[in-house]
Amino acid sequence: MNTATDTDQSAASAFGGMLAEPLDIVNIGVESFGAPPAQAGATVTNLQWRPPAGGDDELGMKLAALTANPIIQKANDEAFEKMLSARAILKDVVPAREAIDVLSEGKALLHAGPPIAFDDMAGPMKAGVIGAALLEGWAQDEEDATRQAREGKISLHQTHDHMAVGPMGGIISPSMPVMVVEDPVNGNTAFTNLNEGAGRALRYGALGEDVMKRLHWISERLGPSLGAAIREAEEPIDLRSITAQALQMGDEVHSRNQAASTMTTRELAPGLARNADLGGIEALDFLRTNNYWFLNFSMVASKLGTHAGHNVKHSTLMTTFSRNGVNVGIRVSGLGDQWFTSPAAEVEGLYFPGYGPEDANPDIGDSAITETYGLGGFALAAAPAIVGFVGGTVDSAIRTTEEMATITHGRHREYQIPTLNFKGSPVGVDIRKVVDSGVEPVITTGIAHKEPGIGQIGAGLTVAPLLCFTEALKALEIPEA
Repeated sequence: MNTATDTDQSAASAFGGMLAEPLDIVNIGVESFGAPPAQAGATVTNLQWRPPAGGDDELGMKLAALTANPIIQKANDEAFEKMLSARAILKDVVPAREAIDVLSEGKALLHAGPPIAFDDMAGPMKAGVIGAALLEGWAQDEEDATRQAREGKISLHQTHDHMAVGPMGGIISPSMPVMVVEDPVNGNTAFTNLNEGAGRALRYGALGEDVMKRLHWISERLGPSLGAAIREAEEPIDLRSITAQALQMGDEVHSRNQAASTMTTRELAPGLARNADLGGIEALDFLRTNNYWFLNFSMVASKLGTHAGHNVKHSTLMTTFSRNGVNVGIRVSGLGDQWFTSPAAEVEGLYFPGYGPEDANPDIGDSAITETYGLGGFALAAAPAIVGFVGGTVDSAIRTTEEMATITHGRHREYQIPTLNFKGSPVGVDIRKVVDSGVEPVITTGIAHKEPGIGQIGAGLTVAPLLCFTEALKALEIPEA
């Protein structure tokens, strides 16, 4: 009896029987490899996979040494708990020069993102600098403002270096009103400017008489009336509480802020009405139509949350992510204030009529601090309606949030998402997990025109590039037990 032949015939029969049934195939890696079996009738599941550390053997060995390290785990637990402990209490609105020391003297401006010289700035940010110089009366015209900025007569500073944040170009000048927000648990204070609303706005690099008129009104009427209303409030205005409620009402609290804006306006309405002489009624009219209103609140509250977990020795959690339209940069808790940068990513999204990808500026703004604290792209599952604004589907929004959970330390206790059975939003991006998996953090964002003076042309999704995280990982030291 030929046992080998019998075995071969049995195996062939079993193999033939398997081929007679519909096949379910998992394709790992290059998606096109799954096309032929799919065309032959198989069900193919494409599994995206990248080699750890981008295939860099030396970095991969370092990653292995950093993974499951008990000292790092303890540091991350500490940073994570500090981040979740943070509160964000709205205290006042005052001119920026009264709150931010670097703006108290001379010609100084803040801008979003990692450091950058004026000549290297993207069009929208350059326009923001020019517009701010005109607003402050430092320059006679755009040419004069450009010359002064180029010659260094206007000093430029990063918002994050001064506990401040600003959307898109992030320009904050001395006379602009800023919100003062405190974290009483960790003893920190942070600042942000007031949102200009939709349409042509300086934050997107729009210039013109209409933009200047609105900025002057914000400084002369909106800011003073808001400050008075906040100081008169019977109860502290808790931005963390408002954010938690908004997540359960359809906001992801970065690109969609309808619920949060409405709740905040309701809190402030009595005080604004009582201060009609300062501009309170005008403010209510403006806020009624400004669905972007809460974005700046969300950003400054997130800044306080992430900063609470900053500077924890050996922690690998990301505490800052920001973009200047040319480069993007991250900061890591255990690596202090050093920036780790990469060229800014393109934004994939939907464009206003008449515009397309060829018109778009690369990713820009401080608003990704919201993702750094578990909002925006990380909470996309909370905002099904937003997919019509940034592209995608409800299912893809849910998948995005769940994928972000694979690169974070844990989930937020207060920021819960109904479509995920009230699981918390993923928070505490661990750079080790990003480098290991190749999964890049997702951001929801607006799209600015690349040329100065035009403004917003769309909205969509982008990512924090992997290069930022591999560069940060190289700078980490392997702690000795």
